[in-house]
Amino acid sequence: MNKLIILSLAILFLSGCVFTKVVTVPMRVTGAVISVIPVVGDGVDSILGTSADVIDAIPI
Repeated sequence: MNKLIILSLAILFLSGCVFTKVVTVPMRVTGAVISVIPVVGDGVDSILGTSADVIDAIPI
C-alpha cells in the first residue's frame, strides 16, 4: 500500500508544470551565470531563456 501511495504522489508531482520546471530552472540559472561574460554572455543568455520559454509552453 505504501508503494502505491508513493508512486501516486511521484506521478502527481512529476506531471505538468513541475516536470518542465525541473528542466528549465537549470537552463535559466546557467544563462544568468553566463550573462556575466562580456561579449557572448547576453546572446547565450537570450538563447537559453528563449529555449526555456519554449519548453515551459509544452503541454504536458
